[in-house]
Amino acid sequence: MSDSPRGPRFGFQLYSLRDIDDPLDTVIRHVGDAGVEGVEFAGVDAAGVAGEDPDDLRGALDATSVSAAGAHVDLAAIESEPAAVAATCTTLGCDRVVVPWLDPEHFRSAASVRRAAERLSAAADELSDHGLDLHYHNHDQEFVRVDGEYALHRLLALADGVGLEPDLGWAGAAGAEPLTLLSRYADRIDLLHLKDYDAEAGTTVPVGDGDIDLSAVADAASGHGIDWVIYEAEGGADTYDTLDAAAKVGASSFGRRS
Repeated sequence: MSDSPRGPRFGFQLYSLRDIDDPLDTVIRHVGDAGVEGVEFAGVDAAGVAGEDPDDLRGALDATSVSAAGAHVDLAAIESEPAAVAATCTTLGCDRVVVPWLDPEHFRSAASVRRAAERLSAAADELSDHGLDLHYHNHDQEFVRVDGEYALHRLLALADGVGLEPDLGWAGAAGAEPLTLLSRYADRIDLLHLKDYDAEAGTTVPVGDGDIDLSAVADAASGHGIDWVIYEAEGGADTYDTLDAAAKVGASSFGRRS
């Protein structure tokens, strides 16, 4: 949780530029130039970050004073090589690992949710031995009802040692109330994904084009002591215009330099 009087730090999920031609160290330098404080990595595994050397990426982070807010790592990668995954994250200076996705089949019944929770809990225990915290990032499949409640609520009740990285856009697109989600799990949220949504269409959209109330999100994130608000864009062209848009949101809605 954040103890900064300025509120949460503002970061950028590198998946938003996943198809850009530049290597990640160059992308990180652009993030620093844009005035964004941190990055969240995607595609982290035992071998590195999307095939790139974590030592080189740490050099880029240090050179630009950009922080590693978190790292998205597939659950299977954690289960197969937890020590090597932890070593990659430690090299990056990152102590928060996020499972970014579980297939919809994990949320179809009480039994499947329990199995998913058991796997997450075991992974959290493995990473804890290396000084890392585990979080889970939602999409929309977690908001199906299982025995009268959202599968996400059941998952988090069973995996009580796992934090939540709420994706506000996917939650809203699924028909949930993002700010209610933040309030309910405030003591388990260090990172949140800032994404917008069109409630009527049930889809995510670029930040500022949908139904999310940025001022309310900023107030809630600050009030709950959330450490990082992380901008993510899905779909559309992969250009540095996406990063520029993120920096403007950070400056205008979260009081961060652009």
